Amino acid sequence: MGDISELKRVRLEKEQKLKDLGISVHPERYEVTHSLKDVRELGEGVENVRVAGRVMSKRKMGKISFMDLRDIEGKIQLVFKRDDLGEENYKLLHSTVDIGDFIGVEGDTFVTQAGEKSIQVKSYEFLGKALRPLPEKFHGISNQELLYRERHLDLIMNEETKKRFLLRSDFIKLMREFLWSKGFIEVDTPVLQNTASGATARPFITHHNTYDADVYLRISPELTLKKLVVGGFTNVFEIARDFRNEGISVNHLQDFTMIEGYSAYYNYKDNMKLMREMITFILGKLFDGNLIINISGKDIDFGAEWDEVSFRELLIKDCGIDIDEFPTAESLLAEIRNRNIQLDVENIESLGRGNLIDQLYKKVSRPYIIKPTFLTGHPIDLSPLARSNDENPSITDRFQLIVNGQEIINGYSELVDSQEQERRLIEQNKLKDNGDEEAMSIDHEYIKAMEYGMPPISGWGLGIDRFLQFLTSSYNIRDVVLYPLLKRRDNVEDDDDLDEEDEE
Repeated sequence: MGDISELKRVRLEKEQKLKDLGISVHPERYEVTHSLKDVRELGEGVENVRVAGRVMSKRKMGKISFMDLRDIEGKIQLVFKRDDLGEENYKLLHSTVDIGDFIGVEGDTFVTQAGEKSIQVKSYEFLGKALRPLPEKFHGISNQELLYRERHLDLIMNEETKKRFLLRSDFIKLMREFLWSKGFIEVDTPVLQNTASGATARPFITHHNTYDADVYLRISPELTLKKLVVGGFTNVFEIARDFRNEGISVNHLQDFTMIEGYSAYYNYKDNMKLMREMITFILGKLFDGNLIINISGKDIDFGAEWDEVSFRELLIKDCGIDIDEFPTAESLLAEIRNRNIQLDVENIESLGRGNLIDQLYKKVSRPYIIKPTFLTGHPIDLSPLARSNDENPSITDRFQLIVNGQEIINGYSELVDSQEQERRLIEQNKLKDNGDEEAMSIDHEYIKAMEYGMPPISGWGLGIDRFLQFLTSSYNIRDVVLYPLLKRRDNVEDDDDLDEEDEE
């Protein structure tokens, strides 16, 4: 065993003791009658209840012992009496079962004199040994990187973490429920793609050995989903894992979860209404009808009217620059510098006008938008896949929902003119060739699909991680992702300096 800790060695000895007694330490299954969450709703005197979970505390008081049994959604107190188990089984319980172990028990429900719902155990089975002691309950885990790297420990020890990820699960479930009720069909589309298109972003590149060709991890499922509309789908959505090889920050991940939906015969205003209805439906279900949500100390009323402001109006208000007066990237960059606005962007001279406008907005406007606000009127060179506005062809029929300084939803009336789409993607390809790594590549397969005919379409995308980040007032977006990618650690024991429970 080499460098094994003394505590781990003691636990291995306890496991061996069970094996020597002929007890299976890795049983095949255990039949339960109730979850720990459901058993707490039972009345007193329910007999032969069978539950299972992890032992999180234990204490012995002579002939009676108590343990707390927990899982991701619930907990229950177990009461063991020596007279019920028998002398030998009672001793074996204390000599072999540690905090962190899994057990299954059968017994009857009752309420203690202190008012605690409990199970009086008649028999128990050993279900799994924890060879490593859990972090000490009082101090918990303070190493933030360790919380991300070993989320399983975070879930075991921190109730708030459990609530956060159960909320995430409920959010996705309710989103599906809403969209299904509106006639949407859920699909899966490929992650590996021949062309990095569907969004302006720098892609990850990998190699397909059999085809001997480089392929991309998708940056968006957009073009594939719109091809499905060509194929006859009217309302379609996908919950998609997307990958963008960009900088990591407290608000950005390089791999993240999006939901995108597309509707034939809709325009972007139809989807603005749909998105408001969807968000208020989900929040109402999550928070028992309350639509005033406290986000980072600020009460945000999702039930009130949502503001709408154009891109041009917003930038004039926040920095005095009228983007309509600067038709090229060079002239706009000169004005930004003239006003001493510092944009934190590498190779800023290589950005096209659209991405330059986007960086300006992210600097001077977005952090200060708190209440739910629809941002509209995006410049056409910022939205190469969006339909141009009929009255002003220099802008697009697009919206973004901004809440608490974060972009939550992006949507627009789709461009369905194949010739115009090809022209725009050619322009994007030129920008990429000139060094703008976030510009799109031209997707000839998509253009060919468009040429078979497309109806009016409007689509939208919602960043699930980002939405949950602000909904839970989490400082870092990694707090709402179960296992965010981290740098590989050279020695897995480097972080193994956790406070530990005392062994008996």
